[in-house]
Amino acid sequence: MVLVRECTLVDVAALEKISRQTFSESFADQNSPDDLKNYLAQSFNPDQLTLELSDSNSAFYFIYVADQLAGYLKVNFDNAQTEKMGAQTLEVQRIYILSAFKHQGLGTHLIHKASELAGQLHKHRIWLGVWEHNQPARRFYEHLGFQVISDHIFTLGQSRQRDLIMARGLI
Repeated sequence: MVLVRECTLVDVAALEKISRQTFSESFADQNSPDDLKNYLAQSFNPDQLTLELSDSNSAFYFIYVADQLAGYLKVNFDNAQTEKMGAQTLEVQRIYILSAFKHQGLGTHLIHKASELAGQLHKHRIWLGVWEHNQPARRFYEHLGFQVISDHIFTLGQSRQRDLIMARGLI
């Protein structure tokens, strides 16, 4: 059974753990250990995550499979978006699934959750950034109707990486 639930401030420790683990699983092989260590320390520490969880224009959701935490989603809207994409858009800033739970449709569940939330907030479009070299993620998003509309630079430690900005209308 799959369950998606919104995170609250009491979830900071679990959010920190899964954020560090999923990001490392996804990107450790393509980045220097120092860059990865610094990024994890800066982006996924309790103070930073508490700040993000407290932002009324952001929301985090955990996804569980058979009562096991399997991944999470972070969305931003209005002025919390990392790029100025307009008032009618919702950003999927993070969508990460633990390796042991990949290829079970959980990413699709989380994109549907983001679309549902966008509809409730009267948004007409969702967008996200994906690393240009992350071919599995790009194929996944394309399969769900996302199209490349732009790009931006994502900085991970000393490494400047190109993310493709992909967007789609609500289904």
